[in-house]
Amino acid sequence: MAGYQYPLRADWSTEEIVKVIDFFTKVEQAYESSIERDEFMRYYRAFKSVVPSMAEEKTLCKEFEESSDYVAFRVVKAAKESQPGELLKVKNNQSKRHPF
Repeated sequence: MAGYQYPLRADWSTEEIVKVIDFFTKVEQAYESSIERDEFMRYYRAFKSVVPSMAEEKTLCKEFEESSDYVAFRVVKAAKESQPGELLKVKNNQSKRHPF
């Protein structure tokens, strides 16, 4: 597991927590290796079933970015702009943890 915490809410069920963590681990995968677009979108849709509000999605993704330096929005955008079957590989150009 990564050296940071996932943004979770106390009122979520275990199933909802799993969906949110799974989504953020797929964001990590897009940065660290690659992930197939359709697989990522399945996890994103599951995440959206827990977090349907764009405002809450932005809040959670910002918390995740501050903790991990991974920008979920970049992966979601890449997935939406890509074709079914394509691999997503996102490069982290703005690492805050390693400024040198």
